[in-house]
Amino acid sequence: MNKLLFGLILILSYLPLRLLYLFSDFFYLLLITIFPYRKKVIDRNLKFSFPELSPIELRILRNQFYKHFSDLLVEGIKNLTISKKELKNRMVIENPEVLDKLKERNTSLLLISGHYGNWEWMITSLAFLLPFKAIGIGMPLTNSFWDKSVNKRRSRFGLQVVHSKNYKEALNDGETPKAILTLSDQSPGSSENAYWTTFLNQPTAVLFGSEFMAHEYQFIPVFFFIRKVKRGYYSVKFIPFEKPLNQLNYGELTEWHTHLLEREIKQNPSYWLWSHKRWKRQMPDDINQLKSDQKKRFEDRFQFKK
Repeated sequence: MNKLLFGLILILSYLPLRLLYLFSDFFYLLLITIFPYRKKVIDRNLKFSFPELSPIELRILRNQFYKHFSDLLVEGIKNLTISKKELKNRMVIENPEVLDKLKERNTSLLLISGHYGNWEWMITSLAFLLPFKAIGIGMPLTNSFWDKSVNKRRSRFGLQVVHSKNYKEALNDGETPKAILTLSDQSPGSSENAYWTTFLNQPTAVLFGSEFMAHEYQFIPVFFFIRKVKRGYYSVKFIPFEKPLNQLNYGELTEWHTHLLEREIKQNPSYWLWSHKRWKRQMPDDINQLKSDQKKRFEDRFQFKK
């Protein structure tokens, strides 16, 4: 059944986007009428993230998200077979001079962002957009067939897909420079192993992996925005972290990339993945002790770099 469904979707992906957007328009109508996908999750996320908005304003924002989400679905289908030429035309780097300067440093980059804009097109185009060996780190899909099939299509232009539990071998292969892509806005596996901060007006557990990898491998942290220019066209802007890693305090890098994402979401909220159960973790009762213990472990591990 999985093979048949994937085959049908693959055939559909060969349609031009202008036709696929007709499916998007139809699906959008379903979402705002008879099939409100994850409406309770979306409404809860929006309500607590924007407490200043009225119920009508929140409903408008939800519908704007549904519109973008519908486009993401068909763009994700198109991503399976879209050509390199078309992707280059639809994914444009705003500040390529930043990448040129980073390339001169001959050091690997840790690219950090969230599920904002069109991250799937960014993943697929990473290998030819940047002058680095491209690696994408992420959680495997639950279904092994779909995980293998989707990642095969994602990697067809040169990206190396690495599952988050097996990333060390890829990062230690001796080949430099690399560009390692991570999406940091997923809910952590547990409350105790997360970094806790305030994000969109709420206590939020944040993955600490990006900060850990930056220090462990001495990668240059670079945040990137994926902004929607118009339907089917996106721009990418890179923001390097300028402060040397050996001058950072515990949590400083995580605070930096978390609040850059927050700022972008507040400017154009409909382009973030509001259907994700982002706040499903509860803050531990002993949060102060937890933070103190995490800070000590971090400083003990990386004290030789201070």
